[in-house]
Amino acid sequence: MNGTNQTDPACTQEPLPAIHIISKLDIFGVILYSTLTFMASVSMLLFIEECVYIYRKVSSNKKSAIIWVNGAAPVIGAMSCLGMWIPKATMFTDMFSTTYFAIVVFKFLILMIEECGGDEFFLKHSANETFKISTGPCCCCCPCLPRVPITRRSLFMLKLGSFQFALLKMVFTILSIVLWTNGNFDVTDVKISSPALWINTSVGVLTIIALWPVGIMFMHVRDTLRSLKIVPKYAMYQLVLVFSQLQTAIINILAMNGTIGCSPPYSSQSRGYLMSQQLLIMEMFIITLVTRLLYRRHYDPIPYSDGEEKKNIVLASSDKTIV
Repeated sequence: MNGTNQTDPACTQEPLPAIHIISKLDIFGVILYSTLTFMASVSMLLFIEECVYIYRKVSSNKKSAIIWVNGAAPVIGAMSCLGMWIPKATMFTDMFSTTYFAIVVFKFLILMIEECGGDEFFLKHSANETFKISTGPCCCCCPCLPRVPITRRSLFMLKLGSFQFALLKMVFTILSIVLWTNGNFDVTDVKISSPALWINTSVGVLTIIALWPVGIMFMHVRDTLRSLKIVPKYAMYQLVLVFSQLQTAIINILAMNGTIGCSPPYSSQSRGYLMSQQLLIMEMFIITLVTRLLYRRHYDPIPYSDGEEKKNIVLASSDKTIV
């Protein structure tokens, strides 16, 4: 089967133009594409409405972080919908999705800090505590690593670890587009001299480094922020990561290896992209609905038990949030 797929001229063609996709749709295809487009559209509409609600109801120090984190699923779903309808734009829609998620990684870290009252209150409350750095995805297998004191410097290093991904991912995205316009960037080229191989490898390393500070912070604040549903919020963030990064990478690798057979007029690679995008639209739609329930709520005070003064500070901060 794989040998036939590789020799069939229909399996080696470039991505199809959008008009060709539309003209070849049968009844099932029309229903499927319409349903998925409806899901992506509803996700974006819910996100826009949520942005208005957050802007009006949430304190200014949390607005940006909450909006960015809420937008992860609907934005990725919308980009997948565009890639489904316009296969030639798949590379660009994927780049935009991964760049947006790189910013979300940093914003989720900021959100956890802001939910604790901001940098100053977090440092004051955690002055005599330590970070557990033996956590995923870098050091979960190294329980012998020493705990790091919580200081202004260590907090800055956590922020820097996530911010570098947001910054460098944008740099690599721009570089990839520039190389593509010059004919030097091809995501299917896995030769050692391929710019795409080195760029994608670098992005993978940066992703792991950026996820580590978020994991460290979550392990530290998960009990404190349990009343604010930080555990399911973190779970939704992790699901977006798994579906948009790991799942997409696995499907694309299977397509490039010919494991996913071609189905004319779709080549193996085009069919792999199509499967990935259709799955993402459905998954991101469900995550959008769940995320909306988690963030569209009244924020209860953080329950501290070691001083009435800290409780009063939190209560004062809570008055500025959703009412």
